[in-house]
Amino acid sequence: MDGPVQIPFKSFIQLKPDETTAIYLQIVFEFIKAIQLGLLPEGTKLPGTRILCRLLVVNRNTLIKAFQDLEAQGFIEILPNKGTFILSDQKKKNTNEAVPGKKKLEIPASFTFKHSSILENPVEVSDLALQFNDGLPDLRLVHTDVLARLYVSKLKRQKAKRTWEQIQTQSHLTFKKQFSNFLNLTRGLRISESNLLTTTSHEISLYLVTKLLISAGDKVVVAAPGYYLSNMTLSDSGAHIIPVPIDDEGINTAYLRKVCEEHTIRILYLTSNYHYPTTIPLSAKRRMEVLELATLYGFIILEDDYDFDFHYDNNPILPLAAFDSHERVVYVGSFARSLPVGFGYGFVAAPIAFIKELEKHQNILEPGIDVIKEQVLTDWIQDGEVHRLSKKNRKIYKERRDYFAFLLTEKLKGRIKFNIPPRGLAIWVQWLDKFNLVKFQEKCAANGLFLPKTILYQTKSFTATRLGFGNLDKKEMEDAVAILGSALEALIPSRIAEISGAPLYSLKKQ
Repeated sequence: MDGPVQIPFKSFIQLKPDETTAIYLQIVFEFIKAIQLGLLPEGTKLPGTRILCRLLVVNRNTLIKAFQDLEAQGFIEILPNKGTFILSDQKKKNTNEAVPGKKKLEIPASFTFKHSSILENPVEVSDLALQFNDGLPDLRLVHTDVLARLYVSKLKRQKAKRTWEQIQTQSHLTFKKQFSNFLNLTRGLRISESNLLTTTSHEISLYLVTKLLISAGDKVVVAAPGYYLSNMTLSDSGAHIIPVPIDDEGINTAYLRKVCEEHTIRILYLTSNYHYPTTIPLSAKRRMEVLELATLYGFIILEDDYDFDFHYDNNPILPLAAFDSHERVVYVGSFARSLPVGFGYGFVAAPIAFIKELEKHQNILEPGIDVIKEQVLTDWIQDGEVHRLSKKNRKIYKERRDYFAFLLTEKLKGRIKFNIPPRGLAIWVQWLDKFNLVKFQEKCAANGLFLPKTILYQTKSFTATRLGFGNLDKKEMEDAVAILGSALEALIPSRIAEISGAPLYSLKKQ
């Protein structure tokens, strides 16, 4: 650590000449205490003895004697022609080595606080070259150079005639207007900027909505299997979660009706257009039934459409919010997931009064607005660059989806069944063999392929994985699928499966 003379030694080295303890020992004790408290971190370079003598008002011979004692105990190291350095860890290491088998003591916090078992982060990190995820885009396709130029250009154009608050307010209003128009055009909504809240991420949007809508004990229906992150957010808000099964048409509305008859439901949480994790879209008939049930039983539909950017047909399914004539839908989504982290947005589209209340809470959680980022994205929307980038990326991801489906069929024939989803960056693969997914994960990792536990689904009725293909090029897909095959072969010998008429994969729309 440079600049040793800037360290306020006199604030923590308190010497008392009137005490019977020798001054050099007082110096030793005070330095040890400072080191143990972290006031002098390991590697800190101490001032020269003459400078330190003037700071502490002590005799140089006294200080040298104290330093010799500290060095002997392993708290400092004196290097000729280089200086004196703190070795705070050396003492700990010497102590541990002196007492074999001694465990490091954990010092408890001096205050109590709430602990959450619900919000334990399930995300795993691996340094393996090949990795499946739950459907994330490929960062290698991001136009970072273009964004960087636009960002710098906007920074240079700011006029000094207006205050930063004026620039911020006007820029944000312009962005919201362009963004609401973009949502109306792409998602069939009928909203103004007053119906829109923009946030820094999809997760922040979901958190704010649940904070306002859910009280402890409120009953919230979710489709099962469901989205683990949203379930964590709902549970942490105090919701009592009621799972409703899905089938080939999405959430089972007959089962949902029965639940509504037996309980007072506050919210139905849906990833309607692209159910997470199974990728099944809600059928047209079921969509109308859900809206009717919401009106009949008075619950709110919290529609999460985080993956709208990636659809591969010319007529994408519009969200429930586009058909909501009774204002029962709160629509949460994400924007520009193909852009670098920090450039994407989360948003909420809802009735004006609800948006105003959300803004109060957002002002505490996210008080600042990145004006430059909003101006860049406003230009991208106005110039049509967002549409061009989205179209280009969809073409690339569609090719990857189709090739990934081809590889799964060729390499794992008779071992799996799946449908090709009309949107998204992942395929829901059901395994026809019964085996332990954790052991399967370990076999894959041993061969260089990482399968995070968040994409593994195993119950009594099915064994499945949600395999994201968006982050893999063709060669990486080939290698990854080959490892899946070899790992399965190691667990279960080859066989020819009878699939009861179900296709290995289908190009038809789900």
